Amino acid sequence: MRKQALFVVSMLVIVGLLLTACGGAAPTEDPSAALQAQVAELQAQLEAAQEDADTSDLEAQISELQDQLAAAEEAAAAEPEEEVEPVVVSWWHITSEPGPHQEAWKKMADDYMAANPNVVIEITILENEAFKSKLPTVMQAGDPPDLFQSWGGGTLVEYAKAGLLKDITADMAVDGWGDSFGAGALGVYAYDGKQYGVPWDMGAVGFWYNKALFAQAGIDAPPATWGELLEDVQIFKDAGITPIILGEGEKWPGMHMWSYLAVREGGKEAFDAAYLRTGGSFADAPFVKAGEDLQDLIALDPFQEGYLGMGHDDSEAIMGDGGGAMMLMGQWAPAVMATTSTSGGLGDDLGFFTFPAVEGGAGGAYDVLGGGNGIAVGINAEPEAIDFLRYLTSLENQKVLAELGVAIPVVIGAEEALTDPNMIMVSEAVAQADYYQLYYDQFLPPATSEVVNDATQALYAGTMTPEEVAQAIEDAYAEEIGE
Repeated sequence: MRKQALFVVSMLVIVGLLLTACGGAAPTEDPSAALQAQVAELQAQLEAAQEDADTSDLEAQISELQDQLAAAEEAAAAEPEEEVEPVVVSWWHITSEPGPHQEAWKKMADDYMAANPNVVIEITILENEAFKSKLPTVMQAGDPPDLFQSWGGGTLVEYAKAGLLKDITADMAVDGWGDSFGAGALGVYAYDGKQYGVPWDMGAVGFWYNKALFAQAGIDAPPATWGELLEDVQIFKDAGITPIILGEGEKWPGMHMWSYLAVREGGKEAFDAAYLRTGGSFADAPFVKAGEDLQDLIALDPFQEGYLGMGHDDSEAIMGDGGGAMMLMGQWAPAVMATTSTSGGLGDDLGFFTFPAVEGGAGGAYDVLGGGNGIAVGINAEPEAIDFLRYLTSLENQKVLAELGVAIPVVIGAEEALTDPNMIMVSEAVAQADYYQLYYDQFLPPATSEVVNDATQALYAGTMTPEEVAQAIEDAYAEEIGE
């Protein structure tokens, strides 16, 4: 009897193990479900066997059941696991020229996907003007990319007001992400106390110049005042050298010249009075005077042939190949010259100087017109998109862009990676500015920004006067803000 009792206990243990193996959240179509019923039946038989010790067939039945269960488990293990749908993050950027910068962006995306196999980064690369044309279309359809190029300012504000951007304020507070940025640069991508994007580059518009051509013309130092610049233009023309390269076919390159002159003529006070409607307007004297100053330059015929219809990249290529003495452009210019020109850029002959002071102007000599590049977050972006954005703007990746010379970093500590003397000069120009003015065509609301570009181009073409340019901008702004 003792032997039989031990056998019964053993059988109960085995059945218990089988029940455990067959239990759980298996789907009803699992073959082991049928075995579950058989095990239950055997358990009832074993309970009966405890009383009469009749266990003759149970050992064989349980052995057979074990074999069936093992086969069922093997079949279940062979079934492919259900595929998890990947999270797709759409990212639009405008680094359209092949080269180190574009390669760096791709490597960052590839590295992130390798570390996060559930994420797919879909990159769309658009040339600047194509991006500006295509983005409004998807925005009007209510389907913004998850991450996309932004310069901040008025356009970002309008998209935020329209409910097309995601508020990432709470995300910025996690692990000190927001504190890693310079406050001024971060503020360009905020509205009404909420953060809708982050910068990755913040620099200044200034004059890039060819040191060899300056020496050839006998000019030993860049001009410090507007009057000196006009004098240098004539010296270059007399020497058979194109003084200034400009790609005005895209309008915004020439707009920078007028805007900078407005900054020098009126300073922060004039702009704020017009923008905030505190007793001023964009038709006031400083803005008219900016057009008159620019007319003085245009009258000298300082630009290359065909500049009114030439694109930005083509003009940068001419400058990079030594075709002109100066170009007014942002901090991205050296990288674009290197990738668009046949010579690979000017190398050590490339120099940088800040926009000259304007004699009698109310603006400071070190005030800066500029801006940079950032990434806005579309309203439909998943948490993975924001995590990828955090990765793109990490200290490590900011240093990568700084070392390549394609960005003035905005993350604290990354400026140490700047090695290009010209990039260091741009960074210092930003640091010493008492007044930093974001590009007019980005700071002002979208419709006004378009008029700024159109009207200033008309000034170059000679179809509008300085007064008409200023008044057109004032009228557009007044209408857009509902006056």
